[in-house]
Amino acid sequence: MGTLAGMRRLAGVLVVTLALAGCSTGSTGGTAPSTKAPGDLKVEEVVGGLSHAWDIGFLPDGRILVTQRAGVLAIVDQGRATQVKADFGDVQPRGEGGLMGMVVHPDFASSRKFTTCQTSQKDVRLVTWQLSADGLSAQRVKDPLLGGLPVNPSGRHSGCRPTIAADGALLVGTGDTANGRYSQDPDSLGGKVLRLDLETGEPAAGNPIAGSRVYTYGHRNVQGVAVRPKDGKVFTAEHGPDVDDEVNVLKAGANYGWDPSQGGTVGGYDEDVPMTDLTRFPDAEPAVWSSGSPTEALAGAAFLTGAQWGDLDGALAVVALKGAKLMLFTVTADGGVHSVAVPSQLDDKYGRLRAARLSPDGALYVTTSNGSDDKLLRVTRS
Repeated sequence: MGTLAGMRRLAGVLVVTLALAGCSTGSTGGTAPSTKAPGDLKVEEVVGGLSHAWDIGFLPDGRILVTQRAGVLAIVDQGRATQVKADFGDVQPRGEGGLMGMVVHPDFASSRKFTTCQTSQKDVRLVTWQLSADGLSAQRVKDPLLGGLPVNPSGRHSGCRPTIAADGALLVGTGDTANGRYSQDPDSLGGKVLRLDLETGEPAAGNPIAGSRVYTYGHRNVQGVAVRPKDGKVFTAEHGPDVDDEVNVLKAGANYGWDPSQGGTVGGYDEDVPMTDLTRFPDAEPAVWSSGSPTEALAGAAFLTGAQWGDLDGALAVVALKGAKLMLFTVTADGGVHSVAVPSQLDDKYGRLRAARLSPDGALYVTTSNGSDDKLLRVTRS
């Protein structure tokens, strides 16, 4: 049921919709029914003047780090963004590559460490940094934490979203760099979700293949990785070609069915193959939601958590670049998508949306990625 037709049949059995409060009914399409979105979301501009703001990291003192694709790191404090002095001279901001995802280490209060994902001339790599006490400069302390992720000279399909798993491991969604072989190649780090030791960059204990960093494979271009707080289940948001963006639930060692090389039988990059090719890979894991046509260009993802969200507590928030919207997925206990809502407050109001992260106080922070005067937004329920 991983083909578009199959996923549409799956949508047909999802006949019960969730009655969320509000009056917005933004169109979602895809393989789950639309439902009304809440009319009481509040969107505040925290800071503007950014450029392709890619990811967000929250510090214990309330300040916020924001990566920008051109190789600029900002620290946001009381509505003002200040550039952090750091050596990003090797960052290559080409196409979809540059300074991309980041995570603040769980022990930041004592270590002051954070890790970025960035493209260089020769690879995509993870670099661990230490922020100065005043927050105005940063030094590399492990370069690379992990290198050798493939890179396309154009920057195409660079990935690269890191997130901390419930057990403290580092999860990294990667892109296939538009190379037809990489997604199904167990020796390539492209087109995968990786699971690493955050301190060493080595394979995390308990990975499905001993000695390998690969947690799941057969992906095209993973742009969002979100961990559900109540059970640690991992959801990803992934770009399709001209159809079928996907929301996936990860299962250790699973194949997600993208193979533009058709088993190595064709050269180049055949994007007419299904996102989840169950003919070639009968045991591949089907998506729990697929956009169909048109695609949304899904990006960052985060779970809404806390009583302040009311009946949205536990919803999966996913932002979209091409779709320029926030999508709220109601998910079932086993990881299925029950329904989808699009709040009017973020539906084509701010342009392309890139990052989505939940702050320690439970607010959802979102970035825009339009190229000039991009913004960091704070979303709450009023």
